[in-house]
Amino acid sequence: MAGRRGLRDGLLLSAGATVLLSVWAHMVGPDLWVDRWFTLWSVAPAGLVMWNLSTPVVAHWSTGRLSTAGAEVGLARNGQLRRRVDGFLRHVALVHACALVVLPLLWILDVALSPGNALGGGYLDAVTGEHFQKMLTSESFWIWTRNSVIVSVGTTLLGLALAIPAGYAFSRFKFRGRDPAMFAFLLVQMFPGVIILVPYFLVMKALGLLNTSFGLILAYSVTALPLCVWMLKGFFDTVPRELEEAALMDGCSQTQVFWKIVLPLSLPAVAVTALFSFLAAWNEFLLALTFNTSESMYTLPVGLASLISSTGQAWGDFAAASLLVSLPVVVLFIVFQRFLIEGLSAGGVKG
Repeated sequence: MAGRRGLRDGLLLSAGATVLLSVWAHMVGPDLWVDRWFTLWSVAPAGLVMWNLSTPVVAHWSTGRLSTAGAEVGLARNGQLRRRVDGFLRHVALVHACALVVLPLLWILDVALSPGNALGGGYLDAVTGEHFQKMLTSESFWIWTRNSVIVSVGTTLLGLALAIPAGYAFSRFKFRGRDPAMFAFLLVQMFPGVIILVPYFLVMKALGLLNTSFGLILAYSVTALPLCVWMLKGFFDTVPRELEEAALMDGCSQTQVFWKIVLPLSLPAVAVTALFSFLAAWNEFLLALTFNTSESMYTLPVGLASLISSTGQAWGDFAAASLLVSLPVVVLFIVFQRFLIEGLSAGGVKG
């Protein structure tokens, strides 16, 4: 009995000391949300331990005065408490997973709405829209936006024009070199894009395509082509061949079968491929920085990076511009949500 009581008293003292030390460390330390978070995670478990050890059931157990009926009640309570604790811990884990995504967005929103250009923001003590106004009235920002729109839309159109017939050909026709070509597409995806940076630059310089939107469109389309072809091929494989055979028997040519039967059924996959191509071009930085040396040809990622230089850091303007650049991406995901679900799920199961 003495051992049980000593164990209970020791756990109580340890939990109480943890609570006191955590509160004291928070009082003498900086008042940041990170410190409050750590304090909460130190105080809350220790407080729960103190509460549980202070219940009459545990007190009677430690002194040897717990009856059989009391033990049964305690075991039943522990079973219910375990289910509640399991559910609570799952929700806590989900909340922290969401926090990892939401907190950076809140931070950058704080920096964008706070006066000045402090990276730490002002915890929205003073809210201002000067950074958004500066970006929206900046001629450079709209030039970068125009360049990004031209490059992204051009990459999407050229990429689809190449990937759709290529994906259909790989899905439906048997020809010499088909399997090695598909393997080569996969092999290309294994290497990082920085490896082809110098060859790309030399080719673009020889063709006179540096500081041009068409040069970036061509580079982005070729870079994204393997992934687009594989995505479309996987979807074309799920389209029943019987539909094409029935159309051919009705007198349609192979071209008519593709345009009137296969392509309308494949619109979800085409939408997903178009979205990924657009986003890849919209967010790409390295090739745009290398190929474009003129500020008038900067895309949005390169233009935003120019706001942070060795001579000055306009963090407030950078944060506001980052939020503005993200809006088209959010709108596209909302608009294409249904096609995304259909396109990503179709082709995953065959038969």
